[in-house]
Amino acid sequence: MTKTEYIYTLYIKTTPEKVWNAITNPEFARQYWGHENISDWNQGSPWKHITSDGQRTVKLVGNVLESVPPKRLVLTWAEPSDTSPQSEHSRVTFEIRPMKDMVRLTVTHSNLQAGSEMASRISSGWPRVLSSMKSFLETGKALDTWADYEHDCAK
Repeated sequence: MTKTEYIYTLYIKTTPEKVWNAITNPEFARQYWGHENISDWNQGSPWKHITSDGQRTVKLVGNVLESVPPKRLVLTWAEPSDTSPQSEHSRVTFEIRPMKDMVRLTVTHSNLQAGSEMASRISSGWPRVLSSMKSFLETGKALDTWADYEHDCAK
């Protein structure tokens, strides 16, 4: 089975600490992502991606493979129903690098099954989430992250 990866780099006028908090703080993530990332963020710990609506549905799960605040975070990434070994789950790496008065954030989503539904969803989802994060960090206002998402994914 062919594997693929998705790499997205953006530049945000903020600090590495604020980007780290945007990813790891549930209250912060809810404001621009519409979901919460829940963990203690220590290497080996589990993490969950949960809807912030009244249902509190677990959308994604994984483990923290690497945690170096506020520079690097590596997670496994799978749907809760995925019973395959962790080594087969996709991985998300957040690289946070200061550059003068801004941050370069590179998100690499790797070990994806080429042509899979997950690969399709993240290729539409990451640009939306990261654009909303950038807007929120720079202006205090998030984008409507999931506006017309189903239409976007159907293309």
